[in-house]
Amino acid sequence: MKYKIEKFKTELAEIEKELNSPDVFSDVEKMKTLTKKRNELQKIIEKHEEFFTYQNQFIENEKLATTGEDEAIAEMAREENQGLIKKIKKSEEELNEILMPKDPKDEKDVLVEIRAGAGGDEAGLFAGDLFRMYSRYAEKNGWKVGINNSSQGDLGGFKEVVFEITGSDVYSKMKHESGVHRVQRVPETEKQGRTHTSTATVAVLPKAEEKDFIIKNEDLRIDTFAASGPGGQSVNTTNSAVRITHIPTGVISSCQDQKSQHQNKDKAMDMLRSRLLAKEEEEQRQKDSDARKGQIGNGDRSEKIRTYNFPQDRITDHRIKQSWSNMDAILDGGIDAIIETLKDEEFKKRSKDDER
Repeated sequence: MKYKIEKFKTELAEIEKELNSPDVFSDVEKMKTLTKKRNELQKIIEKHEEFFTYQNQFIENEKLATTGEDEAIAEMAREENQGLIKKIKKSEEELNEILMPKDPKDEKDVLVEIRAGAGGDEAGLFAGDLFRMYSRYAEKNGWKVGINNSSQGDLGGFKEVVFEITGSDVYSKMKHESGVHRVQRVPETEKQGRTHTSTATVAVLPKAEEKDFIIKNEDLRIDTFAASGPGGQSVNTTNSAVRITHIPTGVISSCQDQKSQHQNKDKAMDMLRSRLLAKEEEEQRQKDSDARKGQIGNGDRSEKIRTYNFPQDRITDHRIKQSWSNMDAILDGGIDAIIETLKDEEFKKRSKDDER
């Protein structure tokens, strides 16, 4: 470990020197890459120094506790070491997590697709609840949310909503949300007070860039149509909405929520590229059984991942068999505990895989 840290310090010094070079100032992309790498190295070095500070303090306290003549000081040293044990363990876990190779997609922005499933109008209302939950979570993280395409339900909520979230490390926190979300509650329209079960599917796709997936123009069919509002009625007289079909695969994307046809086309292309990349990666995962074993669920939309039980004020994630209460706060964007627990489980599984 000490040898690694010395290498990191040498690399950091070289990057700092390069960042001060006039040639780098005019190269925005290089400046961005170097700055990002510098921040990563600084984080590793700082966490390493923190770990060894705690460890050295623990050793000093041990000496005081066993060889010191003053019993009061020895007792204080023993008490301090009880707290230091927890700090050392946490610091070591954080250092190992930083040093573990990252998923290159973790830093990407995402496209989120939410669709009402079984349950009629109640499923549409639940899809709306999920959209609000992710929107509020994004807001708390300082991310931006933009709707690309939507179809409202008859009583509110959404039959379908596709939106993008942009910000720092979005995919790393959102990637385990793909799957079937189930809600159990008494609908407002239910006069007899019976609990109703509905579902909505969520798909989280890392936003692909042009270099990630090349699409040939001759493989596309582009149609335009009038944008529609609730219930499907036309809301404008111009064909500003865009539907793009990738002919070889049959994958379709459409966008109608932007102000112009040009903007809708750009957004539809972003969505198409991300869906095609996700399709390609899923086909690769199907061939690679080892990769699937290392995941928290497989991201399949048909996999039931979570139940929101309103009568019992309980949310259960079935992949890790863990539950949380305080439903209102969670649906208001307070899903940090769930997200962090899933990230921790992913880290543990990856650590075990690396040990094999």
